[in-house]
Parts: sequence; structure tokens; C-alpha cells
Amino acid sequence: MDTGGSSLWSLKPPLHNSSSPRDKEPIEVQKIRKWQEERVAKKLRGDYEHAVIHLSDLLTDNLHTSIGIASIRVLNAQKTRRSFLEWLINPLKPSPTTQQDLESTLHTVRRVSDVLDRTDIFKAVSVSVERSRDELAHLQDVDLVFRTIEKGKYAVKTSTEVGKGEVDASVNASINNVFGGAEKLSLNMAYGTTTKKTFEGSFSAPITPDLNTWADLSAYGLLRDHSSFANCSEVARGIKASIRHGAPFNGSHMLTYEAVLRDIGNLSPSASMSIRQSAGQTTKSSISYTFFRDTRDDNLLGTRGYLTKVSQELAGLGGDASFYKIETENHLSRSLSPGVTLSLSACSGLLWSFSQPSLFPDRFQLGGPTSLRSFRVNGLGPKDGPDSLGGDLYWATGIRLISNIPSKPDWPIKTHAFLNAGRLDPIDHSRSLVDNIKNTITKPSISAGVGLIYKFDPVRVELNFGVPLVTSQSDGTRKGVQVGLGLEFL
Repeated sequence: MDTGGSSLWSLKPPLHNSSSPRDKEPIEVQKIRKWQEERVAKKLRGDYEHAVIHLSDLLTDNLHTSIGIASIRVLNAQKTRRSFLEWLINPLKPSPTTQQDLESTLHTVRRVSDVLDRTDIFKAVSVSVERSRDELAHLQDVDLVFRTIEKGKYAVKTSTEVGKGEVDASVNASINNVFGGAEKLSLNMAYGTTTKKTFEGSFSAPITPDLNTWADLSAYGLLRDHSSFANCSEVARGIKASIRHGAPFNGSHMLTYEAVLRDIGNLSPSASMSIRQSAGQTTKSSISYTFFRDTRDDNLLGTRGYLTKVSQELAGLGGDASFYKIETENHLSRSLSPGVTLSLSACSGLLWSFSQPSLFPDRFQLGGPTSLRSFRVNGLGPKDGPDSLGGDLYWATGIRLISNIPSKPDWPIKTHAFLNAGRLDPIDHSRSLVDNIKNTITKPSISAGVGLIYKFDPVRVELNFGVPLVTSQSDGTRKGVQVGLGLEFL
């Protein structure tokens, strides 16, 4: 056997070319190649712009050309009922007695494409205008053909959600287009820092062909830990039936019926007498209405627009709870100068109980880094020892000046200065409602401070240093540094 050194170091194919394709290439050649590439790209861009202008002129010159729609067809929608598609599309078809032209046909294309997209059952929708295949159709009649790609029927999603000072980890499983009519069945399980466990099953379906009105039916159960402000926990199991209409930007409406069983329990040895009296099961049967509108350009750090929300609830259709409850929330943002924004917020609520006193699970709570800063979480209002009992009447308002970090306008970190005021009280039924409101408004708790805001979509984090300026004897204050995490802040 030959063991010579030449055989140990011999090279065998296949071998890769290690040289650069531009080895020893003159600089001038590289410049010419770059010039040619830019010239080709410029020509293609010019051709595209010319084609767009030509098409635009062609459409403009023929907008009133007589064209009729013989039929509208939707292809590849195998999981969707034909009757459902007809229910959506038929109201959008031009009337046979209407004079049709190219302009009305294009408007019909846009409306049908929009309603198919808003069903949320298609990944893609494309349209073509074809000569009608109907032998009885006129020469100028066309067919609108919508080619679709349906989304998957089953989906599972895990997520981390933040809101109202709470962090949740959740698992959501859903079945889309359950019966071929854009229905959706969802099952959600979540575990959080305050709401320890949540389970909800919901079913939703459209009830009008414009898809602006939906019906929802859900059943839920939750375990909420109140130990941070009251020595107890709450278990709730209920059902809801809702009808919702509209969209947030233009204004949405929701009418809901709810029946729920609440259980206050898991009392600690230090629980106050008021909490012990609230322990046990109560039932609520109520109907509620909510109006919501949000025109802000950004729901975290908006520079224009406003949000308004009004919720009303009437309980007493059976069960232990009997009350009328109204709550409002308003936010307004305005840009004062580049990088500087003024934000105003105001919230209020009234709970008028028909069976005195009101029940603990129905009362309002106020205070904390996302509402009245420099106060403890749910630290305002009536107390019994260490326990916050909640109140029947509250208001809160805030003004904030938000600005960019100097020379760093693109950073997600902003600075702000804030001034907050508010109060939470029980209602004294021996006095008139006007007297109760006057008493609450004229004795505010006030705080002020400065801090940093970090925008981390879709949530906001605040690191604030603040001090309470005016307090009531029962208020739980938090002087110094406070961290807030949530979706909506005062």
C-alpha cells in the first residue's frame, strides 16, 4: 500500500471555485452595470406609471358607458353556504330597473369585495369582470366573478394579555365558519395575577347582511382574587346574550342580558365584619346598554381624536341585586406642538341601589397606577379596617402633558407630567341624589407627579414619581415611585 505524503495531501474533485466573479473587474465596469440597472428600474417604473395613468384615463372616459351586471359568482367557497353568500350579495345588486353603467358596476365590485372581506372567513378575495355566459343577457352585460381562498376552520392561539393592572396568559381555541355562515365558536381559558382563572365559551353570528349587527351568546366562569384590597375572593358563573351594532370609529352599540351567580368566599382571618357580612352567594339578572366611540389616532399615545363610552345597567329582573348603574369614560388628546401632546381624561359612575345597601360585587373601586396615580390599587373610598368596601358614586379626572425625549423623537419612551383628582363615596339614601353628588365633587383627593411612559404595543408601561396633595382619612396613598401596566390610563 502506498502511504506516501503525496497521497495524503492530494485534492479530489468536485472542487468549488473560491474566486470572486468580479476579481480584477475594472471600477468602470461596476459603474456601467449599476447605471444599467438603475436605467432599467427607471424605465419599468415609468412604464408602470404610464399604464396606471392610461388605465385611469380610460376608466374616466367610459364611466357612463352602459354596462349591466348579469350575475355575481363567488368561486372556491366550499365551506360557506350558498344561501349565506346570496343573503350577503343580493342587497348589493343594482335594481333591474336602475340604469347601469361602468361607474355603478365598479361601486358594486367595491361593496361586494368589502362585505366578503368583513366576513373574516376568506384569506384572499380577487375579482374579475367577464362577459356574461347567460344566453339571454344583453351584449353589454357582464358577470362579476369573485375568486376566494377560505381560511382554515380551526385555530388555536396562546397569548399574554395586559389590562386594568392585570397580566393574563390565555389559550384560545376557535372554530370559524361553523355552519357556513361566518359563525364563530370560541373557547378561552386564562390564568392571571388578579383574575386567577377564567373560562369562557362563546358563539357569535351575523344577523344583518351588511355585517354591522352580530349576536353573541356566551357562558363564563372566573375566580378573582381581591386580597390586594379586601380579604376575600370572588367566584362568578354566568351567561350573557348580546346584540352589537356598528364599529368603534363611527360608534358601536351593545345590548346585553346577563344572569350571574357570585360567591364571596375564601376569607382570611383578618377579614373585616363588613366583608364577612358580604360573604356568601348572590345572584344578579340584568340588562345593560353600552355605547362606545373611539376616533383617536393611537389608543395609547394619541395626538388627536377622542374616546367616549357610556354604560348603563338595570338589575332586578330576578335575583338578589336590584339597582340602576351608569358609568362614563372620556378621553381627549390634542397636539400642542411637534412632540408635545395634551391629554384630558374624565370618568364617573353612579350606582343607585333599590335594595339597600348595595352588594359588594356591584360597587365601584377606584385608585391605582392606571386610575388615580399615587394612591393604592382600589385604595379610595369607604374602609373597614384593612378592607376597601367600594362605593356607589365616583368621579375621576386627569390632565397630562406628554413629550418626546429631547433629540430622540422616535424613541418609544416619552416623558409626562400629570395631575389627577377624584373621589369615591357610598350614597346616603337619607339625602337627595343632588346633595350626594355635591358632597363628592367638593371633596376631591388630588395627586401630581412626573414619569416615563414606554409604549410597548399593545400596552403601555408607566414609571411614575408622584405625591398625593389632598387626601381623605380613609384613602390608601402611595407616595414615591409607582409602576403602571395596562391598556387604558386616566
